[in-house]
Amino acid sequence: MDERLTGAIRIGDEALPRDDFLALVLTRASQFTDHPTVAVLATPSLETVVCIMAGIEAGATVVPVSPDAGADERNHVLQDSGATLLIEDGRSMDVVPRTERPPADASLLLYTSGTTGPPKGVPITSEAIDSCLAGLSDAWEWTPDDLLVHGLPLNHVHGLVLGVLGPLRVGSGLHHTVRPTPSAYAAAHGSLYFGVPTVWSRVAADPGAARALAGARLLVSGSAALPAPAFDGLLHLAGQAPVERYGMTETLITLAARAGDARRRRTVGRPLPGVEARLVPERGGSAAPGELGELEVRGRTVFAGYDGQPAATAAAFTDDGWFRTGDIASIDADGIHRIVGRASTDLIKSGGYRIGAGEVEDALLSHPSVTEAAVVGEPDDDLGQRIVAYVVASSSDEALLIRHVADRLSSHKRPRVIVFVAALPRNSMGKVDKTRLGR
Repeated sequence: MDERLTGAIRIGDEALPRDDFLALVLTRASQFTDHPTVAVLATPSLETVVCIMAGIEAGATVVPVSPDAGADERNHVLQDSGATLLIEDGRSMDVVPRTERPPADASLLLYTSGTTGPPKGVPITSEAIDSCLAGLSDAWEWTPDDLLVHGLPLNHVHGLVLGVLGPLRVGSGLHHTVRPTPSAYAAAHGSLYFGVPTVWSRVAADPGAARALAGARLLVSGSAALPAPAFDGLLHLAGQAPVERYGMTETLITLAARAGDARRRRTVGRPLPGVEARLVPERGGSAAPGELGELEVRGRTVFAGYDGQPAATAAAFTDDGWFRTGDIASIDADGIHRIVGRASTDLIKSGGYRIGAGEVEDALLSHPSVTEAAVVGEPDDDLGQRIVAYVVASSSDEALLIRHVADRLSSHKRPRVIVFVAALPRNSMGKVDKTRLGR
């Protein structure tokens, strides 16, 4: 079956032509009519995609549950969402909700974790989804002739909203590879590929797989900044670097580089239609071009508030209705946004300087012995914060790597300490969890 010609939906070895898939969704929707909130264990399977779409078609709020969730997290999601039905591997199981509140007025209820407390429910409306996908289909020139390939989790915005609802809305084919391995991406022969930086780093490190993507029309990266070595490796081997985009569970995608834009490292383009973005610098007022500030957004894709959590909602928005992303960014004179990272972990204030962790990480990754790097600021009586790098490397010469960074960046941006580790802690999307770094 040629997914590109039929608009087929393929998950691993299972596939259905588009019309057969939609007919099955309509048939399955009848089992959801008496359940306003339905949880679906989001395994990478055709059954999962059918059930999620059937729940949405029936007018239910669908709660995708991570297949990797432990017992406590899974129970929290089921109880907090008020789901009365759980679909697991095609089997229906009744759930007795312990939370007594009206169901979320949304097509999806996705759970997002903060630095403290249990995950919070984020209601996502069909209007927000449609606005986001309309903007992205235009930005990426996404058409029914495309075949989208990815292997991302189906309980997140990237894998589910963009990666499943996107091709269904556009009419393109979908090939979900179950796992996002370089070999699976290479074998899929797609025209459009989605990946997170970990995926693209692994593809770039596999020359054969990277070269196999040379026929693709567009590569897209998101969920975190793409490291410079992955950007450069794909540009050299596949003939193009990915375009990057920015978003959160609470906002869907708000900023995106366009398909026709020149590729620029660590930039995420401009706001999508219906979205506004602004930067609030530490000094207050408006940010000058190139100045760092906290990114705030508002518009059609932004959620109205956390499900059943008015205090958390109030804290997330400014008095004039802008959502506080918690990310630090800059905007150049052409309106192109560059994301520095989380204000809490990626903006380091050392010796009176404001330093973005990503710049230091890229410098470390340019050394041939370094395969992974995560940079944080740790308290220092003299500097305020000292730059500490956690590094996976084939050698453990701390002085050499510090000099390597100092030779490429300003001296004040060099790490004061390098900690060599076997691996960096990552979440289910492959993003480094810096809150778990520490000595």
